[in-house]
Amino acid sequence: MAKQVLVIEDEPNIVAAISFILSRDGWTVGTHANGETAVQAVLEAKPDALILDVMLPGRSGYDILQDLRAHELTRRLPVLMLTARGQRTDREQAERLGVNRFMTKPFSNAEVVETLNELVPG
Repeated sequence: MAKQVLVIEDEPNIVAAISFILSRDGWTVGTHANGETAVQAVLEAKPDALILDVMLPGRSGYDILQDLRAHELTRRLPVLMLTARGQRTDREQAERLGVNRFMTKPFSNAEVVETLNELVPG
């Protein structure tokens, strides 16, 4: 059965690129673009991994990550966080909230695939 990833990102070009490279690697890719309903979308999709943008309409990725880590069903969900802002404080905040990996945009397609495959082995 294919591994499932949910991409919570509001930039259509990034969603399309990530969806393409992960689908090609055998992942089933779901997408969501609204920060306000992101936690509910994760609970409904039950993905094997999550790619989460920091800056989203409605709520920040940090707020979403904090909620996911507080919820029993998503406490251990592997999360790869993406941001256009790569300052050390951003990375430190994400790590404090329990992110598994943190990547700055622009990112390498190969790095995204490799990271997700490390977070959710075969």
